[in-house]
Amino acid sequence: MVVLVTGVEAQAFGTNCYVVAAGPGEQCLIVDPGIGVLERLDSLLAEHRLHPAAVLLTHGHVDHTFSVAPVCGARGITAYVHPADLEMLADPAKGLSTDLVQLFGGRLEYSEPEDVAELTDGAVLNIAGIEIAVDHAPGHTGGSVLFRLPGDDAPLCLSGDVLFAGSIGRTDLPGGSTDTMMASLRDKILPLADETVVLPGHGPATTIGRERATNPYLRELSAAPGRGL
Repeated sequence: MVVLVTGVEAQAFGTNCYVVAAGPGEQCLIVDPGIGVLERLDSLLAEHRLHPAAVLLTHGHVDHTFSVAPVCGARGITAYVHPADLEMLADPAKGLSTDLVQLFGGRLEYSEPEDVAELTDGAVLNIAGIEIAVDHAPGHTGGSVLFRLPGDDAPLCLSGDVLFAGSIGRTDLPGGSTDTMMASLRDKILPLADETVVLPGHGPATTIGRERATNPYLRELSAAPGRGL
C-alpha cells in the first residue's frame, strides 16, 4: 500500500513528477521525471530517505521523459514504458508537432535510457513493495497508460495526460486520436470507483467522482446512449 505520495513540478510545461513509496526510508517509484527536476528530486528523495527502484512513464512525450536517463543511469534502475511510445525514448521529436520541434530547437540535450522494460495492458507490477496495475489508455499518444495503486485512504490513479481536473489530454499531436481517447475514457476511466484519487500529468489532483460529475468529456460519455456506465 502506498502511504507516501509526493513530487515536484517540472520547470517546463508544468509536468508533475511523482514519487510514491510504502513509506519514508523505503524504496520508491518515480513517475514521469520531466525537464529540470533532477536537483529538487534528489533533495526530495534525501528528505524522505527514499531509494528509487524504477521509473514509470505514463507516455513518451519529452516533457514527461526528459530526465529519465540521468535518473535511471545514476542508480542502475529500469524505465518502464508502453511499446507504442518506445520510439519517442530514442527520438522525442517523433511525438512532437512541427512547432514544438522548432521550439525545442535542439537546445535540450536528451539521452535515451539504457534499461527499458515494456508495459502491457492489464499487467500487474510488483516493485518497491507496491502493486501497480497498468491500463493501456491510448488517445493522447498510442502508448499512454494509467497506473493504479492502492492508496492509504483511497485507490490512486496516475493518469498522465489522459485525464486532468476538468479536462483531458490533447489529441492533435502525432499518435493522438480523439476517437481513441474517448474510448479510453469510456473503457478505462469511467469504470473506476468515485473515491479514486487522480494524480494527473499536469495540474491539481482530483477524484473520479468529481470528474464524473463535472468534467464535460466524461459527462458527455455518461450521457451517451449505450456508452459509459
